[in-house]
Amino acid sequence: MLTLEVESAPAAAMDAHTLDLLGFDKVRELLAGYTASSLGRDLARQIEPSTDVGVIREEIALTSEMVTALGLGQAPPFSGLHDVRLVARRAAIGTMLTAEQLLEVSEALNCTGAMYRYRMRLAEHLSGVIDHLSGIEDLGTVGKSIGGCIDGRGHVLDMASRELASVRQKLYDLEEKVKAEIRRLLRDPELRRILSYPNATVHGDHYVLPVSVNHRHKVQGIVHRMSNTGETVFIEPASIAGLSAERVQLKADEDREVKRVLRRLSSEVGRVAKPLIYALDVIAKLDLITAKARFSRDFHMYPADVNTEGRLWLRAARHPLLEALFRNAERGTRNAELNTNEPTLPAEPPDSDSSVPRSAFRVPRSVVPIDIRLGIGFNLLVVTGPNTGGKTVTLKTTGLLCLMAQCGMHIPAGEGSLVPVFRHILADIGDEQSLEQSLSTFSSHVSRIASILQVADDQSLVLLDELGAGTDPTEGAALGRAILDQLDSIGCRAIVTTHLGDLKTYAFNNPRAENGAVEFDVETMRPTYRLHIGQFGMSNALKIARRLKLPKELLRKAHKYLKKRKGKTGELARLQQLREEAEKAKVEALAAKHEADREKEAFEKQRAALEKEAADKAALNELRANLKPGTMVTVSRFGSTGRVVKVDAKKQTVTVSVGIGQWEIPFEEIFPA
Repeated sequence: MLTLEVESAPAAAMDAHTLDLLGFDKVRELLAGYTASSLGRDLARQIEPSTDVGVIREEIALTSEMVTALGLGQAPPFSGLHDVRLVARRAAIGTMLTAEQLLEVSEALNCTGAMYRYRMRLAEHLSGVIDHLSGIEDLGTVGKSIGGCIDGRGHVLDMASRELASVRQKLYDLEEKVKAEIRRLLRDPELRRILSYPNATVHGDHYVLPVSVNHRHKVQGIVHRMSNTGETVFIEPASIAGLSAERVQLKADEDREVKRVLRRLSSEVGRVAKPLIYALDVIAKLDLITAKARFSRDFHMYPADVNTEGRLWLRAARHPLLEALFRNAERGTRNAELNTNEPTLPAEPPDSDSSVPRSAFRVPRSVVPIDIRLGIGFNLLVVTGPNTGGKTVTLKTTGLLCLMAQCGMHIPAGEGSLVPVFRHILADIGDEQSLEQSLSTFSSHVSRIASILQVADDQSLVLLDELGAGTDPTEGAALGRAILDQLDSIGCRAIVTTHLGDLKTYAFNNPRAENGAVEFDVETMRPTYRLHIGQFGMSNALKIARRLKLPKELLRKAHKYLKKRKGKTGELARLQQLREEAEKAKVEALAAKHEADREKEAFEKQRAALEKEAADKAALNELRANLKPGTMVTVSRFGSTGRVVKVDAKKQTVTVSVGIGQWEIPFEEIFPA
């Protein structure tokens, strides 16, 4: 068997055209929809497949742990998470932050504290997530300091500083003086007669009286404005103007004190900027991990077993975008049924050029799972079958699930699925099933295949749709065979689909190739979308023609012509039957071996865990037996470290100094510091 030697460092980025053909950006958007913050959303939209097997396994393990955590009701606390990294960097170089910016920073700081405590609550077996969060410090004290100085509306509170409280008290007292003077003036009957209306109003920071323009000379003061009609002037009385000047000075003092508070708080943020930025990067990654886990739970996904031997086995694989499409269609149907009694049409079949008539009253479609295998007995899979039968979906499902696995995601396939690490995933998938094929279309596909053959190596997955189509069938088949030979010589893993009958026999003469067929039910005249490895697609033309009521005389002639080729057809049929039987036995053997390998791996893990537990217990007993005064230990009761003061071996207790007190603690509550 060919072995893939995967590099330890990531190779060049995956082929962008292939990512586009497979709809990988849509998977990114689906993933982004499960994130809790802009930080995680940005990471989800930028996620790239890795070619480092160690990194991939670590990412999948983290996703699996988070799935477990979510199942235990231990979802991470992302409340208050904001991307304040740029703001924190500005604070670190001495920039004064605004109250609104400080509020966001405060919420982010409080989030680090919540995440720190979340780590402490996690179950011990979630060691990967615990390690991921190990570098986060509890910066919530700084967040609380900001929260104690600024309220939720961004207003700096009086308690932020003694000076600010003093200035605001003076402003309050002055305000009361102004209001008292206004009330005194309004009680004067002479003044009330010359007012346009019997109330004072405010212009800017000044209290003004609405005086009729004919009597403006009767009120001493400063004119601030005139009404639109010109019949009223707004005058600040002279008795208040002096107080207003004092208020302007106090307002300036207040503004100066507010800025002093903001600078102090910004300085505090600057001092914790480095651990805050680090924590936000870690939490952003945790948001992405949690999104992967939520995506996995929602779509019933499982982790793939990643390997470096080129073994691909997708068991009951489903196309995630199709599943999302059908879910949305079903949701839309339900919503429509709530608003109308009219019947609704179902979603379209997976292939876009469906010629199969739709039933007007049909249960919404669901994705048909398929089994796909490569690199286990054969490297090339030639898939045949009818239009709209799911051949293209088979290609896209394979490529997309491999990309998802290499991004550290779970995949919508059964437990125990195998995915190799591919350096390149290269695809040529286009609308080759249209009624007319132009030379330009054929040329573009040949050009694309040429570029694929230049890049492909033994660590590549190649996906070619409708190989040899778009030209003369004889020449197309010859070209298709040559391309298959080239892929075989490269040693890559490849799945190709074709309509050309001559390519169905390619696998019979190449032990490294195998046939696959998508199923078509001639009774219902519908494709089933199931993939059968070891078979080639039959046209079923005569059966379909009979169902469609072609004249009996015409069908008799067709059968007569078919009998002339009976010898060759019978030989192929017998060979096909033998290969089907061999394939069935092979799949059963592979499944049994794989299950045995998984049970052995689980047993080895359990044994290693028990051995580690025993070793840890022995080391702990040795530590407790050799405790001496001055040793630093952790006291589980307090969740903090302390210094041993005295050891009483008879009572199996130890006196430990923790904080400002000394406590007698049983041995079983003492752990290494």
